[in-house]
Amino acid sequence: MNIYVGNLPYSLTEDDLKDAFNEFGDVTSASIIMDKFSGHSKGFGFVEMDDGEAASEAIQALNESALHGRNIRVNKAKPRAKDQSH
Repeated sequence: MNIYVGNLPYSLTEDDLKDAFNEFGDVTSASIIMDKFSGHSKGFGFVEMDDGEAASEAIQALNESALHGRNIRVNKAKPRAKDQSH
C-alpha cells in the first residue's frame, strides 16, 4: 500500500520516515519529495508497505501524531492523476 505522509518537518530524513513506519511492519520504500529547484523538502512524502494490514495500522496510529515536533498527516495515497499538460 502506498501511504501519503504530510506536514513533515523539513529536517526529517528518509531514514527517519522509514524508522517511524518500521514499527508497524516492513517498509518497502520511503521517500520525501524535494523541490527540484531549491533541493529542500516540500514537507511531504510517501511510504510503501507490502502488508496492507500493517499499513492500515500505521496510518491509524501515526495520523496526527508528533514526529520530530510536528503533527503529521497520514493516509492512503490517492492514485496519481494522469498528466493533463498539453
